[in-house]
Amino acid sequence: MNHFQTILSQVRMLLSSHRPSQVQALLDNLLAEDLLSREYHYALLHEPDGEALARKISLTLMEKGDPDLAPLGWIWSGLQAPAAERDSGYKDPGGSGQHTTMELGPLEGGYLELLNSNADPLHLYHLYDRMDLAGEEELELCSEPDTDTINCEQFSRLLCDMEGDEETREAYANIAELDQYVFQDSQLEGLSKDIFIEHIGLEEMISESVEVLEEAGQKSQKRPFPEELPVDLKHRKLADPLAMPVVTSAFLVGLVSDSSAQPCPSPPALFNKEPAPSQTRLEDTVPPSSSLLSCLSLPAGPIQIIPTLSTLPQGLWQISGAGTGVSSILIYQEDEMSPTQCPAAHEASSKLPKWPESVEQFYCSLRNKYQAKPAGPEGILVEVDLVRVRLERSSGKSQDRELTTLDWAERQPARGSLGEVLLASSNHRRPRETQVIAVLGKAGQGKSHWVQTVSWAWACGQLPQYDFFFCIPCHCLDRPGDTYRLQDLLFSLGSQPLSVDDEVFSYILRRPDRILLILDAFEELEAQDGFLHSAGGPTSAEARSLRGLLAGLFQRKLLRGCTLLLTARPRGRLAQSLSKADALFEVAGFSAQQAETYVMRYFECSGTTEHQKRALALLQSQPFLLSHSHSPTVCRAVCQLLEALLELGDEAQLPSTLTGLYVGLLGPGARDSPPGALVGLARLAWELGRGHQSSLREGQFPSAEVRVWAVAQGLVQPTPGAPETKLAFSSFLLQCFLGAVWLALSSEIKDKELPQYLALTPRKKRPYDNWLEGVPRFLVGLVFQPRACCLGALAGLAGSASAVRKQEVLTRYLKRLQPGALKAGRLLELLHCAHEALDAGLWQHVLQGLPAHLSFLGTRLTPPDTYVLGSALEAAGRDFSLDLRSTGVDPSGLGSLVGLSCVTRFRAALSDTVELWESLQQHGEAKLLRAVKEKFTIEPFKAESMKDVEDLGNLVQIQRTRSSSEDTPGELPAIRDLKKLEFALGPILGPQAFPKLVKILEAFSSLQHLDLDSLSENKIGDEGVAQLSATFPQLKALETLNLSQNNITDLGACKLAEALPLLAASLLRLSLYNNCICDVGAESLAHVLPDMVSLRVLDVQYNKFTAAGAQQLTASLRKCPHVEKLAMWTPTIPFGVQEHLQQLDSRIILR
Repeated sequence: MNHFQTILSQVRMLLSSHRPSQVQALLDNLLAEDLLSREYHYALLHEPDGEALARKISLTLMEKGDPDLAPLGWIWSGLQAPAAERDSGYKDPGGSGQHTTMELGPLEGGYLELLNSNADPLHLYHLYDRMDLAGEEELELCSEPDTDTINCEQFSRLLCDMEGDEETREAYANIAELDQYVFQDSQLEGLSKDIFIEHIGLEEMISESVEVLEEAGQKSQKRPFPEELPVDLKHRKLADPLAMPVVTSAFLVGLVSDSSAQPCPSPPALFNKEPAPSQTRLEDTVPPSSSLLSCLSLPAGPIQIIPTLSTLPQGLWQISGAGTGVSSILIYQEDEMSPTQCPAAHEASSKLPKWPESVEQFYCSLRNKYQAKPAGPEGILVEVDLVRVRLERSSGKSQDRELTTLDWAERQPARGSLGEVLLASSNHRRPRETQVIAVLGKAGQGKSHWVQTVSWAWACGQLPQYDFFFCIPCHCLDRPGDTYRLQDLLFSLGSQPLSVDDEVFSYILRRPDRILLILDAFEELEAQDGFLHSAGGPTSAEARSLRGLLAGLFQRKLLRGCTLLLTARPRGRLAQSLSKADALFEVAGFSAQQAETYVMRYFECSGTTEHQKRALALLQSQPFLLSHSHSPTVCRAVCQLLEALLELGDEAQLPSTLTGLYVGLLGPGARDSPPGALVGLARLAWELGRGHQSSLREGQFPSAEVRVWAVAQGLVQPTPGAPETKLAFSSFLLQCFLGAVWLALSSEIKDKELPQYLALTPRKKRPYDNWLEGVPRFLVGLVFQPRACCLGALAGLAGSASAVRKQEVLTRYLKRLQPGALKAGRLLELLHCAHEALDAGLWQHVLQGLPAHLSFLGTRLTPPDTYVLGSALEAAGRDFSLDLRSTGVDPSGLGSLVGLSCVTRFRAALSDTVELWESLQQHGEAKLLRAVKEKFTIEPFKAESMKDVEDLGNLVQIQRTRSSSEDTPGELPAIRDLKKLEFALGPILGPQAFPKLVKILEAFSSLQHLDLDSLSENKIGDEGVAQLSATFPQLKALETLNLSQNNITDLGACKLAEALPLLAASLLRLSLYNNCICDVGAESLAHVLPDMVSLRVLDVQYNKFTAAGAQQLTASLRKCPHVEKLAMWTPTIPFGVQEHLQQLDSRIILR
């Protein structure tokens, strides 16, 4: 079987039947699955030839995918499969159960081939349907294919595509000419002239009103003269209009006056006509509305469509065009209206359809449920920012995906309100397809806080695109052995379960596009890993396991068309399945201003507004805790401790560590606890954490007294929507702290096992699962800080005696570590542990081991990381250089690090650095600005994207602006000191970006190494070489020029040879490896070789010159005693000739 032809035919069909935005979505899917490189993806997006695009996509699928599954599988999972694949149960209009399968490829040939082909026009029409007709059991449509599969949106889209696409217009013109030829014959008297009306399911309508259609279908018995035919055969019209409207089960066809002569008619005037006895009364079927009438221009004649879809305004659409005496189609599909639509629609007519009373009551109860805010600090809602992110494969051996660390300037904050964010993320949403949005963030970053904000925003009417909103905490779902129905998920779980009847449920099922479903804390369902590959049926009534229910939602079989929003941590098995989400966001946490707002509102809600200013002053006096306040969880814990301290008096002070913060919170309650309560709860927290769990049941507590005490102290709290016996720790960070308390106090933990829980040195066998990621810092803090104010305050001095031995074990382990040998992430964790310890000896040991050059390339730097790193560098008393590229460090953190006097050199993203310079200039910090400019370096620089070239150009532009200023003369050190520049953009972007690079090359007067070689070949070509040669007069320090694999021919080689004498005094190495240089180019290089007095190495291997060119080079080499090596092997020269030349001169290198 020829797999390529099979794939190619289906790809052709797919591309021909979808709009450009959907073709782009297909290419985006291929890019997301790593089947395309970014450069190739960019090239395919700009491919003008449709046939070439189809062949390139087919070759990609053949090379990297399963040829049997690629066309119909996950490659274009969001796009619609060919119609022939999904219409197995479809019946043709003729009533037969068999339906002719259309060829998977465009019809070719003339008119007669098109007429005699097996392609059914109705089948072709269904290509515009975005829904699996065989699985739409939820929509409860009638089973007649000619009435329930053509809705107003599809029909309008078909007509618009006919008008806007030239190829489609030509195809329909062919059919129109066939129709004109065939149906003008006198033997075909009585047949309709419009071939499309015959094939879009109007046979039953014709049979219901024979008299009307006979009148409308009268034709002349004679074939007319050519001058009597319509001028434009593409836009034919029926000869006579319909006499009066006709109603079928789902659509209405009727008379509309000529729109070219009259304005859009008023619907009531049309509806008040008396219908025939055999027809349905229109006044009872179609709601009158005149204020919502809109007109669109379409040359096919005036077609009046009246949709009442929930996603469209109520009223009429009139599609009109020029022409006289034409018939039209008036279409109305019955549906109810959403009360959340524009209020003007309510005022337009009191007779507009409304929700059933039971649905109205359910909507009100749902709105009241989410509108109520919890009392006290729980009800504080500060909207956190979202940032668009993407997942990429990790650099290690595992295939796990992790969040890409973006530079600060690359971050794309989701602008606008919540409604605008959700609406913007659905711009590329395919019609009638479920949209999956994932909101990621570490524990405590405010994901659940953001979900509360979304819930409240919907209840207050800020999300008008959704009529129904359901928020389900995932810890309510993970119950082994339970089975669920869809109505259980929507109504029975979560906080305040709601009771609904079948009418409400069926109403909701018919409108999935108006549903927003949120699954909060998705990582709680880690046990359900693999649900994407489980079986999930389309029916909603049957009970199934949780895995099957999730499979139905994510495979777009249940609630198909809804918006599914997930919140989850970026780590874990389930997070890997989120790479196929339609939109990915990350919770950015609190900014400094948002943290300040939260503190003010906290004390406002607690009724102690007099403490607001004092609380802010205390927080600002502890910059470490202030940096941690970007986490809403830590910010709330700080507020709780501040509230307790301020009640004691004005001498209150905040601790300087996270360990001290939680000891201050738990200490007073621990002193009044039942015996062993804290240790028992700490053990429970540790054991649950080892199993990746944070919720617990009543029977798991050591005793009822411990449970009552833990609830009273706020350490555990009931989980919303779960049974009353199920509780959860109030925060993930608190669970980490309690787990560290158990490790510090327990005698069951062997001393030699304690270092593994710091997770600083990975173990090859049985590595420690650091799910409780906050444990290492808390453990070191609890063990090393003075016992009287730390462990002693929690468990008493007697109970904490075992911590002395554990401190000795950890001290020996930490002092054996070599900080310079640790990776960037583990080095930061070591700095945090040393900071939590408050031990001067340990702190100094870590500082002494810091290397002079610290690279954090690709490692996320949060505000606490920035603070601890800056403190360590400042206390070390030595000079350092920093690499802060791809760290996501914020501008204030970047300024605080590079502004340190001990930092002499730093590298950061060019865009971030320029933003920092502009900020310092605006704030008038001229001295710091000069220092930062002097420290910034880009040596060596590698351009791997168009953004890199643009950023480099911006830097050169800043220097040129600086040079033109009288008060700041001179070059920027970053440009002045650049010695090595690599260019690796590949064959697609390379030729586009290279001219931009050439324009700025002359600014780098100290450049010594210019590498234009790339594994994927830049292919700058002869034109690029000519442009580069023009810059040689300014590149006087250039020593190495690598032009390998750039598709250079004789023309480029000659241009290069003419300009090479300008580099005669400096150039040491020249590489033209793997180009297309022939004998003419080799001869030009041989001619200039004696003039290159400084050249030591010339590489011309794998070119296309013959023995003649090789002999020219060998002869010239004899005149160049300074040349040390000439690499000249090429497959176009016989090996014997090459050996002979090598014998003549041993400096010639083969292979």
